Formats: sequence, structure tokens, C-alpha cells
Amino acid sequence: MNLAALVDHEVASAAPAESAGSMLRLLTCGSVDDGKSTLIGRLLWESGAVPDDQREAVLAASKGRSNLNGEEIDFSLLLDGLQAEREQGITIDIAWRFFESASRRYVIIDAPGHEQYTRNMATGASHADVAILLIDARHGAKRQTRRHAAICDLVGIRNVVLAVNKMDLIDFDEATFRRIEAEFYEMTKSFGFEQVQAIPVAALTGDNVSGQSARMPWYDGPSLLEYLEESEPAMEALDAPFRFPVQTVLRNGDFRGYAGTVASGAIRPGDRILDARSGLSAHVRRIATMDGDREEAAKGDAVAIELDAELDISRGAVLSEADHAPVNGDVVEARIVWVSETPFDPEAGYLLLTNTDQVPVSSISISALIDFESLQSAPAHDCKVNDIADCRILLGRPAAFDLFSELPATGNFVLVSAIDGATVAGGVITFAQSGAATPENTFVLSRDLLARGLCSDLGDSAEDRAEFERRAQEAANLLRSVGVPVIIEI
Repeated sequence: MNLAALVDHEVASAAPAESAGSMLRLLTCGSVDDGKSTLIGRLLWESGAVPDDQREAVLAASKGRSNLNGEEIDFSLLLDGLQAEREQGITIDIAWRFFESASRRYVIIDAPGHEQYTRNMATGASHADVAILLIDARHGAKRQTRRHAAICDLVGIRNVVLAVNKMDLIDFDEATFRRIEAEFYEMTKSFGFEQVQAIPVAALTGDNVSGQSARMPWYDGPSLLEYLEESEPAMEALDAPFRFPVQTVLRNGDFRGYAGTVASGAIRPGDRILDARSGLSAHVRRIATMDGDREEAAKGDAVAIELDAELDISRGAVLSEADHAPVNGDVVEARIVWVSETPFDPEAGYLLLTNTDQVPVSSISISALIDFESLQSAPAHDCKVNDIADCRILLGRPAAFDLFSELPATGNFVLVSAIDGATVAGGVITFAQSGAATPENTFVLSRDLLARGLCSDLGDSAEDRAEFERRAQEAANLLRSVGVPVIIEI
């Protein structure tokens, strides 16, 4: 299980089986009433993805509605499918929709905007190539907009569109759009986005949705659909290292195969692989499938790998390239989004779930929270639902990890309650080391050491205590960046 497993597997598999290059997965998110459902409904309508009988039903249901600003169709009816959503006028669950343009297929992941359903939004984001952040042109970016941007960054989305919606309600005013655009570009500097585009749209009237708007001649950029047509799906690097989380071991007579799905890279018979947990290696003898043997297995392929030597490997192991292995670590640092209504409790029991492994957690300590006003990290020791936190996790035994920034497929995880199995958080690995903290292999940044040196100018006020913790974290990060294992004891 990984971060994407915050969603039911049935929903996650709703998308048709297509190659990554032929399909673009879009996430739409924003605050309540910013117009997500209307925008996506119009895209579906104009692309011809709506059957005739559903068109007639939507036209009939739109009659008499007072929120259409003179238009005849309420496009949001195509997305707000649950009865509870119809009654409340908001999106609650993730809505998966598909449509085609002349050049490609799209999967639309319409995520809920209400803060209460941030968990669902994080689920959708973990599947997306491009995020469309919607805001109401009358109100600009809100706290929830910044939270959604932070979650998109957390799960590795690198292409983000700001759709400034409801431009028709501000008379298509350029000055308002330019102000929002400038604020947005400034906000994105806090994240790792690689492509950023702000587009003024009016979903209800169709301006700048699938074609250029005659009512905004001052905007010379692409319409939303034009931008999406030119966007590329997130692609794995050609030289990505091989990773194969073992799901189960198959035995049939003399055959002993390790079954699972290739998470990254590729493997061929004759290649040497390593089990990160045991440190043992062997060569690939055979790659077996239900349709016969294969000469290669690449990312996304479900196969059984037979080795030329018997290794003590079980579910949870990660097979990798011998010269580019993951860290077999029992100390990790991570950034998590807390999705449980029950706040973090350092005394509670948790389990850490990776693709196929389940590891007991010895302890978790929160070090900082993301402030959604400043988008900076602030020292903290607690977190609650919808918070994004930096934490340190000590595990009961080692497990195989990659850094999310280097290999997202095996650099993410889910935290669950050890009591009832309920999901409490999803996260990404920012640091991992083998060997729990001991005096023999770890540098200890103690309070006394810091007080005598780096923090000698600080007093005992609340502001100085917060600065003390901030400097301690920065010093630890610098030491780790040059390979020094370190823990903070303050």
C-alpha cells in the first residue's frame, strides 16, 4: 500500500488501461463554490462525452435554476453525482470522468473542495499528472487554496494551472486577474512546481475553457483545453532504477517465483538483483506471466521473477538493482498530511505501510507544521486533521525506502492505527538511514551543545524557543546533507 491507497482500490482502478503517453490525468481542486463541477461539466459537454439521454436529463434539471447567470445549462449536474452532494450543492467524493479530444484521452479527477474532505483531495492528487486549482475571481486565493497547493507539491505534482473562474462576475476585469496571477506566482515559489500557468476563465459561459474568449482580448495565453493539450503526462526517467516490491511468493514444484508489480525501471533475465532487507543478491533466471515468459519487465508489469539462487525473501521485500539499492532503514524523516479526525497521539500505536510491507512504528515525533498563511514551516509537536507536518519516525525493524524526490514509487507510505487499521496519514520520505540512533553511529544535537554555540544568543521567550528549534532543525539538515547521521535532543 502507498499514498495512493488512501482511495479504495476499486476507484483507483476506474481509469481504462491505457499507456501513460496517451492519457493525461487531471486533478481539479479548490474551495467550495469556486466552480469545479461547472468547469469540468462544460469540458465534458463540449467534448461530446455526455450521452444524449444524459444531456436531456441535465437540460430538464437545469430549468428554473437561479444560479446560472442567464445561461440555460447547469453543467455542475454532470459531476455532483451523489444525492448528498445534490442536496448540499457541494462535491464530497472523488468523481472520476473520462473524455477525449482530437489528440488524446483525459481522466478528470474532481476532488472535493470543503476542508472536511481534504483526505479525498489528497487521494485524487496522488493519481494526477496536472493539477487545476480553481479560485473565484471575486475572492482570490484562500487558505484552502494554499493547502491544496501544498498537498499537490507533497504528492509530486509538478504541473499546476490556476484557473481564475467566474470572470464573468467581475466584468472580465484584467486588473483583478493580474493581481491574483501575481499573488499566485509568488505563492508557487514555496513549492517545487516546474510548470505554472494562470488562466482567466468563466466556466458557466465557456470563456477561455476550450477556446479563446472574445470578451478578454487582453489575455493572449492559451485557453484551458489548449494548455492541457500541450501538457505531458508525468514520465519516469529513462534511467530510473529497478524496484520490485514483493507481494507474495509462488511455489509450484521446482518453481519458486517472487510475484509483484514493477514499481520503476526494468529487468531482464541475467540481470543481478539485490534484496535490500537481507543484502543478498542473485541473477534473474526467468520472468514469468500468465501469458508465458517475457524477455523484459518494466514499470507497471505484474510478473513473477525466478532467481538462480534461493533467497530468504517474503512479502514486503523490495528487489532492486544490485548497484543502486534503496536504504534498508529503521529511521525515516517524512512530510505527512494528517487525514484522521483523531489528532496525532505520540502514545498511540501506528503501523507504517509501504507498497507491500507493514512495519511497526516505535515512535513518531512531530517537528514542524506548514503554516498555510505564510507557507513556511513553524515548530510544532502536535498535528490534527488536514495538517501537513514534518516528522521523524523510528521503526521496530528496518524496511526498504527511497527518497520521494528521487523515486516517488517507493518513497511514499501510509500510516494506520495499530488498533483498528484506520488510515491516519499519508506521507513521503525526505530522509532515511539504516541503524536506529545510537551513540556509536549518530551525532547528537543536544540542548546544551546548541545553547553553548549556535543558539547562545537566545533567551527563554516563546519567540526565542521557537527560533531555538528552528536552528536545531536547520543544523540537523545541513549535517544530514553531508551524510552525518544526527538526532536532535532538545
